[in-house]
Amino acid sequence: MLSHPAAEAAAVVFLLDVDNTLLDNDRFGADLGATLEAAFGAAARERYWAIYEELRQQSGFADYLGALQRFRTGLDNDPSLLQMSGYLLDYPFADRLYPHALETVAHLRTLGPTAILSDGDVVFQPHKIRRAGLWAALRGEVLIYVHKQQMLVAMQQRYPAAHYVMVDDKPHVLAAMKQRLGRKLTTVFVRQGHYAAAGAGEAVAPAPDLTIACIGDLRRRKLEDFLPSAPAISLPAD
Repeated sequence: MLSHPAAEAAAVVFLLDVDNTLLDNDRFGADLGATLEAAFGAAARERYWAIYEELRQQSGFADYLGALQRFRTGLDNDPSLLQMSGYLLDYPFADRLYPHALETVAHLRTLGPTAILSDGDVVFQPHKIRRAGLWAALRGEVLIYVHKQQMLVAMQQRYPAAHYVMVDDKPHVLAAMKQRLGRKLTTVFVRQGHYAAAGAGEAVAPAPDLTIACIGDLRRRKLEDFLPSAPAISLPAD
């Protein structure tokens, strides 16, 4: 059951991205690509990813099911086609959580209200979050938008707070959110996944307030580590 907006503002609300922040989505993509190649061949695998990228450019989010729907063209009599939907829906996302991801969620919830703030579609992304065990771990505190950095007013209406902490693997998303919320937001850049690797050498303004190597690095941090009282730093791993 989804929560209702809080009657009173919290001191600090923690917001967590999902893909390549709590969950190794790159591994999922690699597994999906390998399964497509085994079933249909390398050329068909590349065609699927081309469709996926086209849809991502059009919609602004990853649409694995929509890409599969378009991918079916010319494959209607292939018995492997109908099995791909089951592969996507039954994929073991719980096995793709990063080490200590659930511990980190549990720890942050002791510091303040904690919610997922993710980009994605309204079918597969919540399904993925449930399959991974994150929906239960966050007690249904989940927001999914097309572009979360453009939905900060709606986020604040759902979770009013004096201060926010956003944990994400995309520095440009963190910068866009910081530009809108300023000192009301602490941005935490987690160096996991291909977006983090691609963005690590880029200069973004404003820079992340905190940088960590992996999500588990947060599980023993104190509340004051996230408050806007110091210049940007890198937190050492435990």
